[in-house]
Amino acid sequence: MFRPVIQKTRYLVALAIFNYLMFLWASHTITIEKAIGYDYKIQASQLMKKAMDFLRTYRLGEQGVFVGDSVLDPNETMLIGTAYGCSTDEGYLDAKVSTLNPNFAAVIIDLLFQAGVEQGDTIALAYTGSMPGANIATLAACEIMDLEPVIISSVGASWYGATDTNFTWLDIENELYDEKIFSHKSLMASIGGKSDVGRGLTRECQEALQSAISRNDLNLIYEKDWRNSIKKRVTSYGNITPISHYRTFINIGGGIANVGVGEYNPRNGVLFPEDLMTFQNESVLKTFSKEKVPVINIRSIKQLIKLYGLPYFPTPLPPIGEGVLFMKPTYNRIVNFIALLLTVLATTGIGIYSHKQIHNRMETHEPESIL
Repeated sequence: MFRPVIQKTRYLVALAIFNYLMFLWASHTITIEKAIGYDYKIQASQLMKKAMDFLRTYRLGEQGVFVGDSVLDPNETMLIGTAYGCSTDEGYLDAKVSTLNPNFAAVIIDLLFQAGVEQGDTIALAYTGSMPGANIATLAACEIMDLEPVIISSVGASWYGATDTNFTWLDIENELYDEKIFSHKSLMASIGGKSDVGRGLTRECQEALQSAISRNDLNLIYEKDWRNSIKKRVTSYGNITPISHYRTFINIGGGIANVGVGEYNPRNGVLFPEDLMTFQNESVLKTFSKEKVPVINIRSIKQLIKLYGLPYFPTPLPPIGEGVLFMKPTYNRIVNFIALLLTVLATTGIGIYSHKQIHNRMETHEPESIL
């Protein structure tokens, strides 16, 4: 009885085996490609590590012995504060530890690339003392990309941030500047916290934070109405260069003047003006967005860490350059194309050959059934 090859079991099995082998070949030829901005990311992470190493040595002093809390600061960075004293708000320890990972500087590089920032651009930065790790990471990224950051800070810090009034974020920043690790530091600063003036803190805490601003030779932003603090900041940024000329505005933390007050908080990451159409909070962030300046918002660290595949609460700290943020596995396109082509040719070839067999068989007009 006549049967074309497409109906013969041995040919179908052979075709299935061949196609499966092509699949295995294609799926096992993964190559590792460098992510966008790889060199910048590596250099920024290395610079952040250098900054952290310097600060650790500086804080350890001559004895060089870690006397901090190894539970709060498992990596012994000396940059984790307490949850009491002059804290301006609650905070999450995991988030603070996670930003004190040198690879977090690569996250900032990636966000800058997404925002369209290029080497030599002028950008606006808004810091608080709550996440010194994120602040250092951003300074490292700016240094490596040769950016011109205009920085306005709030010295206050939430739990586990730079809460030591003798070693505030402004002190950290100034030490790194004096050591010539970074070329930029804050232009001016406010106390921060509620109403941007530390409302709710003791008088001693308010005075201690003001002293930190004074000893670092910065102009104090102190407005009884926090809305005037917004205006003061915007005016100060604008005095350096017109607001619309900034390539991006980076907000780190939840400073009231920077993000405002309201039920809606903008999401993490890069936000273009169209992303903030419904964001109505009177704030520095909104002002920049109205001027068509992209915004980089860094607040919910857990979400950001997950997005970039970095470890949350890393102990010990991972090596520099580890993870998909730096290197991305990808299938070999040439091998995939060849495997697909051979699979299609084999399947089509058997089909065409079977069609010819059937056609030739029908032309013979033999009575035998064609199956």
